[in-house]
Amino acid sequence: MPQVTKAPNVTGEHLVDYEQKVFEDVKADPGEKALVTFHTVAFEGSIGFVNLLQATRLKRKGYETSVLLYGPGVTLGVQRGFPTLGDEAFPGHQNFNKQIVKFMEEGGKVYACRFALQALYGHGEGALIPGITPINPLDVLDIVLLHKKAGAVILDTWTL
Repeated sequence: MPQVTKAPNVTGEHLVDYEQKVFEDVKADPGEKALVTFHTVAFEGSIGFVNLLQATRLKRKGYETSVLLYGPGVTLGVQRGFPTLGDEAFPGHQNFNKQIVKFMEEGGKVYACRFALQALYGHGEGALIPGITPINPLDVLDIVLLHKKAGAVILDTWTL
C-alpha cells in the first residue's frame, strides 16, 4: 500500500505563485467598450457569478461596460431573499444581487429583457434589482450589434 509522506497543508501557506503575472495589465483606451451577456440561470453553476466579477473587472480597467441579462439570465437580476427580500437565507444567497449592485455603483449598466422576465419567468419589471434597465426583446440583438460596431470586448455567458 502506498504511503503518504507529504506533510498536510497548513492554513496560510501558499501552494502556487499567485504574484507572478504572465501578461501585461491591459487597461482600456478612452472610449473603449465591453459587453458581458448572460444566458444562464442563477445558482446553476459558477459562470454567472464569475462573469459578473469579470464585468466588474472590465469596468475597473476603464471599459464602458454593460451587462445584458436575457433568457434565463434575467434570473440573475431579480430581487431575492428569504424570509423577506434582501435577507440572505444561506451564505452566498445574495452574491448575484450584491455583485450587480456593486457593478452598477461603479458605473456599469445592466439591461434585462422584458420578454424573458414576463413570458419565461413570470416576473414584472418591479422584480428587478433597482437600477437595472428593462429592454424590449428586439433590443437584445441590437445591443450586441452596437457593441460589435464599436469594436467592444464581448464576453458571452452561456450554460446549457
